[in-house]
Amino acid sequence: MKRNIGVPLLLVFFALAFSNTFSQGPPVNPAIDMKGFLRIAQKAAQYRDERRLTEEEFIRMTSQQGVVILDARSKEKFDELHIKDAVNLSFPDITVASLQKLLPDKNARILIYCNNNFTNAEQPFPTKLPAASLNISTYISLYTYGYRNIYELGPLIDINTSKLEFEGGLAKKNNASLSDKRPAIDQFK
Repeated sequence: MKRNIGVPLLLVFFALAFSNTFSQGPPVNPAIDMKGFLRIAQKAAQYRDERRLTEEEFIRMTSQQGVVILDARSKEKFDELHIKDAVNLSFPDITVASLQKLLPDKNARILIYCNNNFTNAEQPFPTKLPAASLNISTYISLYTYGYRNIYELGPLIDINTSKLEFEGGLAKKNNASLSDKRPAIDQFK
């Protein structure tokens, strides 16, 4: 009786190959550092606690010389509606080079806000899950790149009663007067 040992040998070979692959752990990529991110995120979170602003404080800081209002939403959402005088650097585009170009002074005061700061404007400010808020990611990212003079708009604000000034395509489309302090937002829902 002739036995075919090819199949069992093949199974042993695959078992050894796969067990060796898995026993070595996940692939290493020196350009991705989860432990470093979590370590920096913890430091940024502690630092951020003292740098969350009321609407009035945010408005007061916008009038100071050298302040940058940074909107990290997509260019599309920024173009629809944003806080007056804000600059846009979409979160996926935050890199060493883009930050050096837009924010060369790491000591400049930077004010940030995101979708989750506004209600009643789902089109330009679509809601994210609280733990996925763009403010959190943007703050941690800026902190990681060495920026420490970062302040964040803290509250959830009804865009129809906000004291902030807005500008963008939707404000113009809805015949809003930009000098009226706020656009006619009712149609953005």
